[in-house]
Amino acid sequence: MKYQVTKGVAVLTLDEVDNRNALNARLLNGIGDGLTRALADEAVRVVVLTHDGPVFCAGADLKGGGQEPARFGFPEVLTLIQDAPKPVVAVLRGPAMGGGVGLAAAADLSLASTEVTFGFTEVRIGLAPAMISVVCLPKLSKADAAELFLTGRKIPASRAAEVGLINRAVAPDDLDAAVAELLQELVAGGPQGLATSKELLRDVPTMTREQAFEHTQSLSARLFQSPEGAEGIAAFRERRPASWVPHD
Repeated sequence: MKYQVTKGVAVLTLDEVDNRNALNARLLNGIGDGLTRALADEAVRVVVLTHDGPVFCAGADLKGGGQEPARFGFPEVLTLIQDAPKPVVAVLRGPAMGGGVGLAAAADLSLASTEVTFGFTEVRIGLAPAMISVVCLPKLSKADAAELFLTGRKIPASRAAEVGLINRAVAPDDLDAAVAELLQELVAGGPQGLATSKELLRDVPTMTREQAFEHTQSLSARLFQSPEGAEGIAAFRERRPASWVPHD
């Protein structure tokens, strides 16, 4: 696993190219370690999960063989991504199958080349998309989930975006520019604002309307009274970048 930080963005690169970035203990440990490191670094504002080689992630490692001890299970990695107070962006230039689809779906925002394909291929070998269903089903309609889970069909990135598994399918030549634009927008957000927005996305849909209004009213008051809120409002009024925006 490669790890690099530039201008507030930590890039985690899956680099087991010979194994098609299949999810074995070594790779899961690398993702878990990279996420933990990025979340503990105050200089990191956004985390990018991407890959070397022609395949983003081929899913579970079916070859087996000698592996290092597992320190992070797949559920722990998916939970780290979803509960992270910092946005996690997946960038795919190659196909994602099985667990690879789960990584892309767990991310807050996912961009893929239009040449990328996705597939819940588990049924073809007598298995089921069990663990990844936890992060994929909330993004899919029941009809789309049934079609994809039961057929094992591979779909293009355009279809994955249409059903909500990813955010955008972008032409290969335009992908780098689209990612750069997205990251610039994300690092302009305040750390508190980003973390709280992720909490809202996760928690509000589980509340009744009355609970949601009670919760968000008090939350909004706290945010307006916070130092970050004061700085953001001052920067807006003074037409300057807020103090948290990374400099060149």
